[in-house]
Amino acid sequence: MPKKVINRDPYQQSYYPPTPTKFTRFMRLSLIWQGYRFMVINYKMLKLMIKSHH
Repeated sequence: MPKKVINRDPYQQSYYPPTPTKFTRFMRLSLIWQGYRFMVINYKMLKLMIKSHH
C-alpha cells in the first residue's frame, strides 16, 4: 500500500527552509575561503583537462 502524500500548507514553520548558522554565513561571505575554493576547483578542472588530452 503506497504512503499517503501529505501536502504542507504554505506559511507554516515547516514549509520554510532552515536558516544558515553563523559559521555558514561567515564561510559564504569570506573572500579568503572563496578564493581557496576557486583555486581548488580550478585545479581539479585542470587535472581533468590534462588527463583528457593524453
